[in-house]
Amino acid sequence: MSTLKEIQKVAILGCGWFGFAFAKKLVSLGYEVNGSTTTPEKLELLAEEKIQPFLVNFTADQVIADREFFEADVLFICIPPKRNSVEVYDYAQKIALILNAAKDQVSNIVLISSTSVYGDENNAVNEFTETKPDTESGKVIVEAENILKAEKPDNYTIIRFAGLIGPDRNPGRFFAGKTNIPNGLAPVNLIHQTDAVGIAITIIEKQAFGRIYNACSPIHPTRKDFYTAAAEKADLVVPEFVSEQKAWKVVESINVPEYLEYEFQVEIA
Repeated sequence: MSTLKEIQKVAILGCGWFGFAFAKKLVSLGYEVNGSTTTPEKLELLAEEKIQPFLVNFTADQVIADREFFEADVLFICIPPKRNSVEVYDYAQKIALILNAAKDQVSNIVLISSTSVYGDENNAVNEFTETKPDTESGKVIVEAENILKAEKPDNYTIIRFAGLIGPDRNPGRFFAGKTNIPNGLAPVNLIHQTDAVGIAITIIEKQAFGRIYNACSPIHPTRKDFYTAAAEKADLVVPEFVSEQKAWKVVESINVPEYLEYEFQVEIA
């Protein structure tokens, strides 16, 4: 039986809200981490956290990066499409260029995706449910996923995050003080940053590459219950929801419990 090569170095393309937290946790666990940013001012911040900093810029036409950035055991692509921007339509092409730049450099590539690839069709969805996005960003994310699948048909890894909450993303602020908010009885699909990072690290530790993972808390309170409680907890004006259930979905996972045996640390309630 062949033994898997130990993973020692991780490259994180996009050290934003999730990527930076993920990189810091990896460093604390003893991994070498290459981290990228598009802003020169952030290079020092990465270096202070013992993350090897790289300035990487990409357009729909080219990737400007030091080849050394891609020299790692695994690459995480953590750049979401820019919402409400014409750049959203360049997203899939950017992913294709990044995959081309990483070619022959790194064997395991993980794309951070989103549960927006599933439309709100009033049902439960899992990793084996057909993707039917109903937003522009969801549609371009499906395109990007398909490019990765075509590039690495035998070893593509995709993490589809639900709505991300945590530091600097206090859900109590999302609807505070608003009234007549529709769809109050629809379930929420959320994940805390702690568990988002935890799932990504578990994939590395178990070398559980080659699958799609829906990363979402297994607890789904209604929008009304969750955001009202979150506003109260933050001492903000409680929102008022319409008690109705229109378009909704419940994001479930088969692969996270089966292949990662991951235990969620933060309860969504």
